[in-house]
Amino acid sequence: MNINFELYRIFYVVATTGNITKASKELMISQPAISKSIKNLECQLGGDLFVRTKRGVILTDEGKEFYYYIKQAMEYIYNAENKFTDLINLETGSVRIGVSTTLTKEFLLPYLEEFHSKYPKINIQTINGTSNELFSKLRNGLIDLIVLNLPSFNIDDFELIKCRQVHDCFVVNNKYIELVNKKLSLNELNNYPLILQAKASNTRILLDDFCEKNNIMLNPNMSLASYGLVVEFAKIGLGIGCVTKEYIKEELKNRALYELDVYPKIPPRYIGIAISKNHIPSFSTKKLIEIIIKNIKKDVI
Repeated sequence: MNINFELYRIFYVVATTGNITKASKELMISQPAISKSIKNLECQLGGDLFVRTKRGVILTDEGKEFYYYIKQAMEYIYNAENKFTDLINLETGSVRIGVSTTLTKEFLLPYLEEFHSKYPKINIQTINGTSNELFSKLRNGLIDLIVLNLPSFNIDDFELIKCRQVHDCFVVNNKYIELVNKKLSLNELNNYPLILQAKASNTRILLDDFCEKNNIMLNPNMSLASYGLVVEFAKIGLGIGCVTKEYIKEELKNRALYELDVYPKIPPRYIGIAISKNHIPSFSTKKLIEIIIKNIKKDVI
């Protein structure tokens, strides 16, 4: 059967109210049109749904059975409409973000604060992992977006959105103060204890790619899984750390760390957002991205 849904809706309201006059007012349809619709539905189904009385209409036994299922279907539809409205208005929902601890702290937190302030009923989840792990989750719809250090190449099934430019630099504490006023080549850094992030990190991958293109080989004494540890190890004088300048403003200001003058200069890179081209982002995901981009543009201006 290919019955018009509107006929089911009219039947549901008439059966619920038990009166065509009441149904007419609720549906804002004339009584003759309702009667015609019910007759049309009965003809298509091949049986009577109502018994007409002076007080209104009464469901036949077959009509009662039919109403039982139509009632459930209509309630599901109304609930779906209400749920969709809540999602549009961000009264419910979630946003799942693939992001490192470092980028959560150094980039994402103020935007999450604003988002949560405006939409407190949205559940926020952050998921850690390597870039490859997070891209796999995004590809399979297990997360909604990734906040990451953008790769230097495009990935076909993802849209990459540039947000903030950052600069990597090499720093020391006052134990290596004699290096601060020197101009050092990247190769010369191998003469000192060198502290880098582990090879699995996107930041390290970008650094290694740059060095390879310039025929430079860095040989770190320490490869650390955490960016924060690179900063802390450099602060206590364990060697030269490669860090992000924008993240250590306080340390540079307080002279807990000193930036070295190194050549060739590492080119700037971008923190950005990756979303899947194969999945439609949820309303909450779109709104979070909108907040991030709006604030980034405001900062630039």
